[in-house]
Amino acid sequence: MNSVFSPFVKSLFVALLAVSATASADDKKPAPKIDPAKGATLYTDGDTARGLPACVSCHGAGGNSTITVNPKLAGQSEAYLHKQLVNFTTPDRNQPVMTTYAKLLTDEEKHNVAAWLAAQAAKPGAAKNKDTIELGKKIYRGGIAEKNVPACASCHGASGGGVPVQYPRVAGQHQDYTVAQLGLFKAGTRKSVEMSTIAKRMSDEEMKAVADYVAGLK
Repeated sequence: MNSVFSPFVKSLFVALLAVSATASADDKKPAPKIDPAKGATLYTDGDTARGLPACVSCHGAGGNSTITVNPKLAGQSEAYLHKQLVNFTTPDRNQPVMTTYAKLLTDEEKHNVAAWLAAQAAKPGAAKNKDTIELGKKIYRGGIAEKNVPACASCHGASGGGVPVQYPRVAGQHQDYTVAQLGLFKAGTRKSVEMSTIAKRMSDEEMKAVADYVAGLK
């Protein structure tokens, strides 16, 4: 019996060693060297040779967008920004403009731009609708118990600072952008089981109220 199976066992053993060696080599690959200065150049100037426009044209100087449908990116965590740039290249977050540009960036460039934006100072926003500020505050801090909507603060923090990778900074974000994203989550266009479930339980009025309240957080 040994004479029949020995060649097979030997081949399997060699194959497993090869796989193990490859895995070990991958583990030893150095992490990308992040260079925020290169990220700043790419953000400000783009790369015309590759058809990559300057990010500043849509997201504003220092990541402080003045176009309310485009998000403010200044002060967002590097890990979260990098994750979103990667997500734009997958079905999880397909968006005509950003998907096109994200696919032009190397992973190193994604890290560089994200790191530079994370180091920028975010300009504060402001709540604008005095008639809904209390509703927005109630939802953000305490959720909507009867609809099983958790408090936004439980994930995004009491002051809207977020948790790197998992939950974004929402403090000071444009109302229009936040409402639009909640709508995408509700429709299932932007993929997130957690946020889609929550958004589907909220009315348009509730989403607008919490988006306005969030804009005034610092």
